[in-house]
Amino acid sequence: MVRRTGRGHLRVVQAKTKTKASARAQVRGAAAAAVAAGMAVALLTGCGKGPAEAAVADPVAPAAPGAVAASPGADRTCPVIDPTAPQSPPVVIDGSPANTPEGERLSQAIGAQGYGAFADVYATQIVDHPAGRVALCVTDLARGRLLVEAAHAADPEADPARADLYLSKYSHRTLRAAGEKLNDLKTKFPIYSISGSHGAAVEVTTTEEGAASAEFKAQLEKATGGIPVAVTKGEQATTLEGPMMTAAP
Repeated sequence: MVRRTGRGHLRVVQAKTKTKASARAQVRGAAAAAVAAGMAVALLTGCGKGPAEAAVADPVAPAAPGAVAASPGADRTCPVIDPTAPQSPPVVIDGSPANTPEGERLSQAIGAQGYGAFADVYATQIVDHPAGRVALCVTDLARGRLLVEAAHAADPEADPARADLYLSKYSHRTLRAAGEKLNDLKTKFPIYSISGSHGAAVEVTTTEEGAASAEFKAQLEKATGGIPVAVTKGEQATTLEGPMMTAAP
């Protein structure tokens, strides 16, 4: 079934029945017509595209006021931030590093919707990536746009144009449910921590031997129902103990 997305698209489909030379000419004509007609408009709606192809806005031209911006570049995979990499704080308040007020406000508004009505698509978000913006990772870009619109509706002071949408394979809710299946699992190696990984996998920390065990990883992924599990070396949480502190008389 061919979906009618524009005159240029129909030309490309019809060119398959013609000679090779004619087909090439038709394809070139279709591409030119698509650009002239403003193909970015079709990308804004995601018409005829799957979630991995639909763009939020033209990543080259500046976003219109109030519009949800696209993620930079062609790769819209949810960014991975290295926690060990040095991060320069974007703003300092009373000598202490803090998130930019604009990014933090939008993040709070997005979080309220992401853990609520849009929990089916919300994966995670990164505040100040870059400074003043919020990288929002969702499993569907169309629903992600609606999430940002809902956040702006709930808090009109939260600027939706500061959001950049990226794609994740799994929602936060899905990864959390998968992680809960590992809580009481009897395994050869201890599980120190369980968390989500930017919408891509469940993250588990264990001993060095456990992190190197393919059998352990396979057991965990069987328990999650096939959702990937990233196993890394970690340390067991310790409880700080010390003498009871009492107030001075």
